[in-house]
Parts: sequence; structure tokens; C-alpha cells
Amino acid sequence: MLTLLPAVDVRDGKAVRLRQGESGSETDYGSPLEAARTWVESGARWIHLVDLDAAFGTGDNRAQLKTIVGELGDKVNIEMSGGVRDDASLDAALDAGAARVNIGTAALENPEWTADVIRKYGDRVAVGLDVRGHTLAARGWVKEGGDLFETMKFLDSVGCSRYVVTDVARDGMMSGPNIELLREVAERTDAKVTASGGISSLDDLRAIKTLDGLGVDSAILGKSLYARAFTLEEALEVANA
Repeated sequence: MLTLLPAVDVRDGKAVRLRQGESGSETDYGSPLEAARTWVESGARWIHLVDLDAAFGTGDNRAQLKTIVGELGDKVNIEMSGGVRDDASLDAALDAGAARVNIGTAALENPEWTADVIRKYGDRVAVGLDVRGHTLAARGWVKEGGDLFETMKFLDSVGCSRYVVTDVARDGMMSGPNIELLREVAERTDAKVTASGGISSLDDLRAIKTLDGLGVDSAILGKSLYARAFTLEEALEVANA
């Protein structure tokens, strides 16, 4: 079974989608709460909620995200992501009621803090690995962050239980997931892997499901749902088959 996490990316208080994670490439999809509510009503058990302003360093949507968790948190698990780089931002996400928090840049720039957080919170913390080739991308994807497998070696050693793996070149492009990258990551770690970026068809979900035995147990859905490539109901049918 594959767990699906419909994404709600928030910028300037609105639900948006980006192309290849680039600031300025937004398509506006209206109210984040409405978007999240729609996915819950369609059967989602998890929502991937992203504060893009926090990720890009252009402010934050913390109050709005807290409202969404407040309204829907008893119906669905919410994974929060975007700009979680220190105790204050991590505590804000956990205090808001997030079931899991995804940290990205911080894992690259402040490994000791990341190690402490992983030891303290266990599977409530996932690490986002945003990748170009085998090189990590940091700070809203505008900086290089080192070698993927070197970073994983360190994170595995401190007990990281989940990686959220995104091929930056495919994100928001509807060009299919990077199955080879997902396989490489999953084969090198005992941690669970969430696939992110590029999913554009139900066949893409079927392809990700073939990696189930390696520990790829979930997938984030963004542009595919907003562009109506398929419905969440259809995707859940494939995921649960």
C-alpha cells in the first residue's frame, strides 16, 4: 500500500504551485484551507503542507497553517514543511499540531542541530532531500548543499527514519518521477522514503509502488492533482490496490 500526501503549498496566504521550485513561477489556486478541505473530503489520510515564504525567507504563513491544522488536524495527519531550520520554527510546527515535520536546508547547514532533533523526536521528523543529479539543493533550491549519499550516511548514523526525496528538475513539470533516484536512495538506507516531484499519471504511482519492498512507502501529489491529471479518488484506488 502506498500512502498519498496531497500537497498544499502556501505563498502570500494563497495555495500555489511552482515549476521546478522557482520563486516567481507560481500558479495561484486560491484558499489553502479550501484546498486542504477538498483533499480531506476526497479521502486523504495525510496532507503535505508547505510554507513557501518561510522556505524562501520572504516571511511566513504560520498563522494560516495553524488554522488549517486546527480545523483539519483531527481528521487527517498533517506533515509540515518549509523553513524549519531552528528550535523556534520546529516548535511552532509541532505546537500547531503537525503529525510530522519535514526539515530540509537545516539538515545540510546545521547537522548537529538536526541530529539532536532526530534523536529527540524520532519519526515525527523527516528530512527533505532535494536533489539535482546526486547533488543536494538548499535554501529554497537556490544553493548547492553537498553530496546526497555523504549526507545520507550522516543522517542514517543519527537515526533518521524518513527521507522525502525530490528531483528538483522534475518538480511541478509533470514529467514523471525519477524512479532510478528513488531506487538508489532506498537501496542505501533502512529509513522509509517518500517520493516527491514529477508525478503526472496513475502509471507513475504504479511505478513507485514497485519500490515498496525497498521502503518507498508514500508519495506527495502536487501539480498532478491541481492540473486534474487524475482525481485523488483514482490515485487512492491505485495506491490501495
